[in-house]
Amino acid sequence: MTRAERLALVEHDAAELPLTEQAAVLGVSRASLYYQPVAPGPEEVHLKHRIDAIYTQYPFYGSRRIAAQLQREEVETSRTTVQRYMQEMGLAGIAPGPNLTRHHPGHRVYPYLLRHTTSQYPDHVWAVDITYIRLHAGWMYLVAILDWFSHYVVAWELDDSLELPFVLAAVDRALGQARPVICNSDQGSHFTSPQYTARLTAASVQISMDGKGRALDNIFVERLWRTVKYENIYLQDYDSPRAVRHGLTSYLRFYNEERLHQSLAYQTPATVYFGSARPAGS
Repeated sequence: MTRAERLALVEHDAAELPLTEQAAVLGVSRASLYYQPVAPGPEEVHLKHRIDAIYTQYPFYGSRRIAAQLQREEVETSRTTVQRYMQEMGLAGIAPGPNLTRHHPGHRVYPYLLRHTTSQYPDHVWAVDITYIRLHAGWMYLVAILDWFSHYVVAWELDDSLELPFVLAAVDRALGQARPVICNSDQGSHFTSPQYTARLTAASVQISMDGKGRALDNIFVERLWRTVKYENIYLQDYDSPRAVRHGLTSYLRFYNEERLHQSLAYQTPATVYFGSARPAGS
């Protein structure tokens, strides 16, 4: 559900619930109910799109290197601006160093469980992450839950903001289909939130979170993002939320069911995910 849809729902029931309860139901802050979106300027859109393209090509780049690359391209900006935009976009370089994906100080951070683990079968390990999706004159955010063994996208959601509900919607959809042994994420506030961790705990899923430097902990999802952007987002240059939602629905169906993966011996993710044996009782 997008921000606009959530606010419409609140307005419909405004006579029945006080604002504090409306915000609690939607999983957003009370202040956000008063928010009136302002269209980003063309300079901000262009700079964020370029940051996204550089980061997608070089995910080990942090804000310092991205700012330096932009300056080489004669783009007028500062490292401070790049840092702020990367935070807004949910981006953090995978090399050891300052991590822009910050967890909420009051939330529990779980240990990383996959340091010496290789996924052995479908639904053994899932990974969840969020990425920036550019539009012709704006952007959205995509969250996806990926099965490590088969590279199958179990569930995904799009939203026009980084509010929590679209992440929870993807998790609910995924857990409605299967239950992994381990679910791995970064330490971002979405994934340390009690609403997120409670869903996994209730499903008896072990929670794993990347270390501070991230290194290559999330490499499978990084590869998914590169594939989605190079093969679809950058080529299509979607001009509206409706267009990108329709386009990604078609592309991710292709990715799961038709796209042959070299790392899967030229099989599709769906073939491996649904056709591979799982341990008895799983």
